[in-house]
Amino acid sequence: MTNTTEKTSTTENTTASPAGNTTRDTRHLTVVVTGASGRTGSRVARAAQAAGLTVRAASRATGFDFRDSSTWAGTLRGADAAYLAHPMDVGAPGAAEVIGAVAREAVRLGVRRLVLLSARGEDQALPTEEALHASGADWTVVRAAWFAQNFSEGPLVAELRERGELVFPADVVREPFLDVRDIADVVVTALTAGDRYAGRTLDLSGPRLLTFGEAVAEIAGATGRPLRYRAVSTRDYGEALAGFGVPREEVAALTAIFDTLLDGRNAHLSDGVREVLGRAPRDFADFVREEAAAGTWTA
Repeated sequence: MTNTTEKTSTTENTTASPAGNTTRDTRHLTVVVTGASGRTGSRVARAAQAAGLTVRAASRATGFDFRDSSTWAGTLRGADAAYLAHPMDVGAPGAAEVIGAVAREAVRLGVRRLVLLSARGEDQALPTEEALHASGADWTVVRAAWFAQNFSEGPLVAELRERGELVFPADVVREPFLDVRDIADVVVTALTAGDRYAGRTLDLSGPRLLTFGEAVAEIAGATGRPLRYRAVSTRDYGEALAGFGVPREEVAALTAIFDTLLDGRNAHLSDGVREVLGRAPRDFADFVREEAAAGTWTA
């Protein structure tokens, strides 16, 4: 699955895309996927492999660390493209500096095609996007709505599974929950479609709007469990995170981001998935059925 060696051939075959752009032969593409064991990176890696790309997984387990610049060149050298996903959040303090530095190093090593995972409506993410723009890369920014998989992976799923209740700082705000498999498909298309998506920002969302309470109700209906949703203030949620041992500076960053993202600005649909993939995005109900069948929320 992982290729950490330099390419021995620099020959690139190309084919003409339907739009007249040049699409590179995926048999000669090596893509670095940061966060390859994470929520989006793991799907990007699988989708890239399915498309015929050679995937070079980049994580601390494979010797790549965003916090240690001495680990970057060994992973980037000899690759053709890279998917960049900040390990905490694209709008976290220091994210712009780190992503900018990684992007410049990639360009210096000849890895010009870069796709960045960003967040739709997140003001704090804009400096990171701008750092990518300034790197000299042939960049694409993918701004994603709230992940559907946040309900099935990570800290939120444990609350639903073990306590039967999800506590979160979102009241009646509506969100078009997005399946991360759609993110992966868009990223791989952007990487393999020549210059079609270079220099562009793509906004992605799911196909319909739901409140967090309605999302939990759909999960409850699929599992047959009496699951509940309880909205709290951002301040109270931050205090709970701190009580669980999350560092104060990380709590401050997360609560500021939640205050931005959950104020209603994202209560609309985006057509990026259909534009890039030629199909509708996956529906939240389909995600829920699959995860319920897999026992994700079974206590």
